[in-house]
Amino acid sequence: MRTKLYRLWFAVALFAGVHQVAAQAARFFRIMGPTATTITAFEADGTLVWSGGLPGENYTVQTVTSLPGGTNWVDYVQLPAITEVNTNQLVSLSTPASMAFIPAGSFTMGDTLDGENDASPTNVYVSAFYMDINLVTHSQWQLVYAYATNQGYGFDNDGMGKARNYPVQTVDWYDVVKWSNARSQNSGLTPVYYTDSNLTQVFTSGDTDTIYVDWNATGYRLPTEAEWEKAARGGLSGRRFPWGDTISESQANYSGDTNLYSYDLGPNGYNPIGLLGGYPDTSPVGTFAANGYGLYDMAGNVLEWCWDWYGTSYGQPTTTNPTGPATGSLRVVRGGYWDYYANNARCAARNVDLPSNGFNYSDGFRCVRGL
Repeated sequence: MRTKLYRLWFAVALFAGVHQVAAQAARFFRIMGPTATTITAFEADGTLVWSGGLPGENYTVQTVTSLPGGTNWVDYVQLPAITEVNTNQLVSLSTPASMAFIPAGSFTMGDTLDGENDASPTNVYVSAFYMDINLVTHSQWQLVYAYATNQGYGFDNDGMGKARNYPVQTVDWYDVVKWSNARSQNSGLTPVYYTDSNLTQVFTSGDTDTIYVDWNATGYRLPTEAEWEKAARGGLSGRRFPWGDTISESQANYSGDTNLYSYDLGPNGYNPIGLLGGYPDTSPVGTFAANGYGLYDMAGNVLEWCWDWYGTSYGQPTTTNPTGPATGSLRVVRGGYWDYYANNARCAARNVDLPSNGFNYSDGFRCVRGL
């Protein structure tokens, strides 16, 4: 398929074409799809302008860090063509510190690789957002927790972690939602979660399932299940893990069992990295390689709380920015963890927990922000 390649330089500013100014790294993009396309410009804010799209069809932006790309091109994001000429932001120069920009686009949520009965493939569109590069650490939790308790916040659990740079765990869903509000206020941002429909009473204490969300606020919040899976896949389409279809303990902190799963390359047993420092067998955040969006620990280490109530099927109440069922009894947790097998660490694997369960050494979280 004919396409025009563009080279993107990351520096103090963003430049299209092959112009280099104080370049730190380079990335090339191309568009693949059912019709021939041409990238006509990369604007200064990271917006891609491209033509030749057939309205209603999906196109895949692929990326590589050096040319010729050969077989090294990897999927970055799927874009629906709205008109013959389209504009889509691929990168952001204003990404908050310690967060990654996740570009807007469509993706296939779920897969049929392993017979999941609650993860039927569904095409979902998710708007652009920012996500924490790392899981929230114990030290990060403590800093915001201290601020929050001084501001009248009430938590069910103090939160635990093996050391400062290890993920916080033993925090329930209500804790992390309130903590996200406190993080927003401590950063001078508008909180996201409220106890009234007028969005005036910030959710700071108690355990209530009647929470109102200001989805337009730019404060910190939990990812929706769809946002989490899109980010976890790192731009790859239909793969079992954020990097491909097999897993080993050199790539994630999980409990290996090569006899149970053909895609588990092991070795068997707990990951030696997690065993350092004693129980629980979590590992320092950022220990393993990042995925295509620069996110760490999207498979293994600790499970991650999401906003959604658990339910089937996907795409509720809409396949554009779905937020999950309106009610439920269990909240979604994603990503696998140190004490379980490779099947739990798959991008499509769905896990659940009671929102009031703050005694689980497997549950942690990370935050997202809207643009």
